[in-house]
Amino acid sequence: MTTQSTASGRVPTNARIVAMSAAHWDRVHAIYAAGIASGHATFAEEPPTWAEFDRGKLPVLRTVAIDEAGHVLGWAACSSTSSRLVYVGVVELSLYVDPAARGRGIGTLLMSHLVAASERAGFWTLQSAVFPENTASLALHQAHGFRTVGMRTRIGRMTHGPLAGHWRDTVLLERRSTVVG
Repeated sequence: MTTQSTASGRVPTNARIVAMSAAHWDRVHAIYAAGIASGHATFAEEPPTWAEFDRGKLPVLRTVAIDEAGHVLGWAACSSTSSRLVYVGVVELSLYVDPAARGRGIGTLLMSHLVAASERAGFWTLQSAVFPENTASLALHQAHGFRTVGMRTRIGRMTHGPLAGHWRDTVLLERRSTVVG
């Protein structure tokens, strides 16, 4: 895959973003499962079903990065942070890259698209909680204008994977739009 450098990272020139659909679910599920297995992506023990994912993620911000052959290289989606009207413009993001596609700019492509799409949809804040050991994710967020809001120390205990039984911290990040709000 050829890439070009930008101020925010390496962007693949032959990958593109498309709306996520149920047809992508097998690969999205596998990429999600790989992130879970790493122990540094989420507290979730296993990926949800498509029906659960579909109910929990906003359709307007669900995308996949695909290569020229249509293979899913990564995905991004957002969920509401609250049912309260005052928080209607705040969403929490999830972004996962296939381990075989890491280091090729797929995260940059997905995050750049997500930031722009969220602003077009009227969202004013993107937020994320990242394990401090996930330095690639922290760097990706920072490169796209996220700031560290704080650290939640020993917020949860892992129940699975290589860090089962360990208390984990999360770094809270947010990106406030300069366009919306």
